[in-house]
Amino acid sequence: MISTERLDQVVQIVERAGLSEQTVGALRETLAPIHFTYCRDEDIGEGIGVAAPVRRAAGFNLYLVDGQAHCLRLTADPDAATGLVLAELDHGAQ
Repeated sequence: MISTERLDQVVQIVERAGLSEQTVGALRETLAPIHFTYCRDEDIGEGIGVAAPVRRAAGFNLYLVDGQAHCLRLTADPDAATGLVLAELDHGAQ
């Protein structure tokens, strides 16, 4: 489960620090056991589950990941979420 407050905290941290490997690494260290993935938003495919972000922010979208069934898939259910995808947007694409 990932709470609404935790999602808001992650968005605030990334908005302040900027989305980068270093920021994602710091989130992994600080907010374990949440699993973090960093990719381009265009790499999020419709065929791997729910493709709507749970949060949209300047420069990135935030998606929930459910890894409970031994296969990762995107989810809209924060109670099932075990991780987050921070998906970087192309400049101007929000």
